[in-house]
Amino acid sequence: MTDRRERDQHSGTETTGHEWDGVRELDTPLPRWWLYIFYATIVAAVVYWVLMPAWPLPNGYTKGVLNWSDRSNVSADIHALRAARGPMFERLAQASAAQIAADPELQQFARAAGEAVYGDYCRTCHGAGGAGAPGYPVLADDVWIWGGSLADIEHTLRVGVRSTHPETRLSMMPAYGRDGLLSAHQIADVTEYVIALSAARDRLDPNAAAAARGGALYQEQCSACHGPAGAGDRAVGAPSLSDDVWLYGGKREEIRRQVELGRGGVMPSWASRFDPGTLRALAYYVHEMGGGEPDAPAPATPTQ
Repeated sequence: MTDRRERDQHSGTETTGHEWDGVRELDTPLPRWWLYIFYATIVAAVVYWVLMPAWPLPNGYTKGVLNWSDRSNVSADIHALRAARGPMFERLAQASAAQIAADPELQQFARAAGEAVYGDYCRTCHGAGGAGAPGYPVLADDVWIWGGSLADIEHTLRVGVRSTHPETRLSMMPAYGRDGLLSAHQIADVTEYVIALSAARDRLDPNAAAAARGGALYQEQCSACHGPAGAGDRAVGAPSLSDDVWLYGGKREEIRRQVELGRGGVMPSWASRFDPGTLRALAYYVHEMGGGEPDAPAPATPTQ
């Protein structure tokens, strides 16, 4: 390589003096329009540094003369949105299930607000559309462990299940195998009896002899909560065993493991996170999603 500047005889442009294998580099000036744009970007950067937050400092950052803050702006927008929605949430919090059913505007608001809250806080566990997952109840069906009325659902959301709330929904199934309450053979027999009670009997074909042995054990150990015929008891959160809906799976081995381990999940209490209107909106959305049950009628006022 040589380093000798001269003028190119074909273009008349001076070279940079660099040459590789007989090819000389021309010292062609940049287009003026490109230079102007480049200088403009430098000016724009300097103006931005002055006006907007830009440079990190040991204890923060330069604020800029405009004192712009995305965090403050988002906070202000959220506050304004809450203020605008406040009257509707207040109406919703004061409305009964019958009043909501008679008010299309309130229904639409509750549905939209509840869907937004569900997507932010509930979808991770209960799935899109309330599809559920092993250990997380399906919300899109009409099977309810603690009751499916709007009041029941709202109460469950407010206090949670096995949560830290003092009024939490609380049920506990014994771990018959882990705690040595029943032997492995007894657990297998109870499993066959539970299958025989359920709508899964045609699918799983329970062993008749084992189910007969397990019946006595079931009545002794399980009927107090789940009922003699497996109908369940919502008052204590004992699910029905007569259907084919299983929280931890409906295969024979999965049912047996539930008897053995007595698993129970936790749902947090949302009372401290949501205001009453938001709780009512979420309860309405879940109630509507799962074909919820009607609220019990108010007791009649005695006449004189």
